[in-house]
Amino acid sequence: MSETENEADTVTFTIDNGIAWVYFSRPAKRNAMSPKLNRRMMAVLDELEFREDVGVVVLGGEGSAWSAGMDLKEYFRETEANGLRGVRKSQSESYGWFRRLRWFQKPTIAMVNGWCFGGGFGPLFGCDLAITADEAKFGLSEINWGILPGGGVTKVVVDLLPMRDAMWLTLTGDLIDGKQAAAMRLVNESVPLDRLKARTEEVARMLLEKNPVTLKFAKDAVRRVGLMTYDEAEDYLVRMQEACNFHDKTEGRKEGIRQFIDEKSYKPGLGAYDKSRAAVTNEG
Repeated sequence: MSETENEADTVTFTIDNGIAWVYFSRPAKRNAMSPKLNRRMMAVLDELEFREDVGVVVLGGEGSAWSAGMDLKEYFRETEANGLRGVRKSQSESYGWFRRLRWFQKPTIAMVNGWCFGGGFGPLFGCDLAITADEAKFGLSEINWGILPGGGVTKVVVDLLPMRDAMWLTLTGDLIDGKQAAAMRLVNESVPLDRLKARTEEVARMLLEKNPVTLKFAKDAVRRVGLMTYDEAEDYLVRMQEACNFHDKTEGRKEGIRQFIDEKSYKPGLGAYDKSRAAVTNEG
């Protein structure tokens, strides 16, 4: 399949009312990540990141899987046949888009419909939020074929899970379903498969109501402050808010306060201020 597979077909996307629906598209291979898919994913992220008609990116999988991890034949055997140069090139292509996803300009949601194995934990962690189907299966199969979960995967489970759960998945190769993944906090929530896309869209629409500049600064802050002391984080967050104010040309912070205090037209604890009115007000 690797010889005839068209790189452009390995990842597909559509845009619908502000949401980019991006799909791993190797269903016959359970959406295992190959060098072609990795290169295509980077190109797709390039195309979507600053598009004005995209406010949220959803990452799903076609067929019965989200991603079965790395394609063992293409990612390991074929690249290793090219020596260290081939291995490093393949690693940089995969880890590169995982990293890109973590710091993406728009909020991202993993929509996990089925199998999520091994290397699939990389983009799962790269996405800001994750909604899964109850029927999905998660597992770290690396222990079963003689390697440790590399490429950042061990770091992913240590960051997201309690130590006992991280050890269990890593050492046993055991499978868990969507409900168990949600209970462990590997994902935000789990719903029946026939509700997965609708629920993911509900969450995406919730994000689309927010100030997009603030969303970017807020998601970056969450990823950064975990390794800081409290005092470092306090100072960093003050500077991040100042930078956010500078980059937000709609002056959303002032407009949100105006709508709340002066107009009493919304309550911050119950929803977002009206962005469309902010744009009109500040242009005027």
